[in-house]
Amino acid sequence: MPSETIAAVATPIGKGGIGIIRLSGKQSLTAIAAIFKPSSPKLRLGNAGCFADSHKFDSHRLYHGNIINPETGHVIDEVLVSLMRAPHSYTREDVIEIQSHSGLVVLNEILKLVLKQDDIRVAEPGEFTKRAFLNGRIDLTQAEAIIDVVNAKSDKALEVASAQISGQLKNALDEIRKELLNIQTILAAYIDFPDDIDEDFDTQATVDSLQRKIIEPLQQILQEYDNKHVIREGLRISIIGRPNVGKSSLMNALIKKDRSIVTSLPGTTRDIIEENINVRGLPLIFTDTAGLHNSQDPIEVLGMERTRYDIEKCDLILFMVDASQPLLPDDLRIYTEISGKPYILVRNKIDLARPAVEFGDSFDGQNCLAKVDTAAILHRGVSELEARIVDGILGREHLDSFNPLIPNLRQKEAIERSLMACKEAKIGIQCGRFGELLAIDIQAGIDALDETIGIKIKIDILDEIFNRFCIGK
Repeated sequence: MPSETIAAVATPIGKGGIGIIRLSGKQSLTAIAAIFKPSSPKLRLGNAGCFADSHKFDSHRLYHGNIINPETGHVIDEVLVSLMRAPHSYTREDVIEIQSHSGLVVLNEILKLVLKQDDIRVAEPGEFTKRAFLNGRIDLTQAEAIIDVVNAKSDKALEVASAQISGQLKNALDEIRKELLNIQTILAAYIDFPDDIDEDFDTQATVDSLQRKIIEPLQQILQEYDNKHVIREGLRISIIGRPNVGKSSLMNALIKKDRSIVTSLPGTTRDIIEENINVRGLPLIFTDTAGLHNSQDPIEVLGMERTRYDIEKCDLILFMVDASQPLLPDDLRIYTEISGKPYILVRNKIDLARPAVEFGDSFDGQNCLAKVDTAAILHRGVSELEARIVDGILGREHLDSFNPLIPNLRQKEAIERSLMACKEAKIGIQCGRFGELLAIDIQAGIDALDETIGIKIKIDILDEIFNRFCIGK
């Protein structure tokens, strides 16, 4: 267990009603006793009336008073202080939280006073949650879910994160791990006592157990990632087309505000414009890009280079064409650049088409998810486009009935390694391999699950995970 006491501001820096300074560790009580002057005269026991007797501090109770500078006696701020005694706290250590007014100066002044006390240092990013993990209060999947709660961009993303915090993914992996341990026990007995166990080792029953209780559940969890990880991570959508087809108008219609400049002049957008929005419960990241066409203007050329980079990293493309004009060579060139990605064909300016230009099967590539007619500047067809985006992401599955058991990318990669090892073990049993070789595969499957949950994990991976947290969490 960590021995140092840590402290940090636990709320975002800025003006607000409340700011919180959090302490965790053995010196938390000593530190607060030196700088906190309770309102109740019965509790003023130390120098300058401070709360010197930490044993008088009841757990899970708020105390009103002032933070004072013990050197000058000056009041820093009126506060509420609470103590959560170990092990009934977030970190399973003694935790103090000081609720003050929120502001850069007042929070920093209180933190300075805390850090002047012996054996207290500033917390590293995510260190409070890291201590909760190291002290056994939560497993690694729950720790990672905490940052997902903080970063949730939609109600569905929050639902996924909350399910992980409650331990749904951990519980599912624990059940699979128990089955692997059962098989490992049988194999160990078979290896050590082959004459006694041989008749009792049921090859077919072991294969069936591997398939039904281990391989299929792992496959189902991985399938949930493939189908639904965008609920947590968001979907990056690029609006691509030649100049003046209405990309900026569509961007403004989708995000419901004037974010992109709209003019009748081609080439108005010179850089990537990005907005995060929530569409029907899904976090989407829309980017309005510079139009792709032949140009010698160095600024336009730079903008188009960034557009092509955005095409590479996006998940879905809204390929826009002008329905009021015949196809141009630029439209066909753009299609060749984007056709390798999933895309929705958006025929814009349908209100100006008399009749609309028929494109036939010009853009009917295998990655075309849908075709939608819009008049973006009039906000016509936008709702249908949103529906086609959601259908393209989730198919026809209803969001209200989705399974929140969705791993993140790190967990998914570890689960894939476990699945691969278990498949090798299944093949090995069917082929009659030696028990020692089977045991290696089974152990590899267990090790990968241990890494997922955090039972066994390299320290550099652990540091990388918790460095994603903000200081104070």
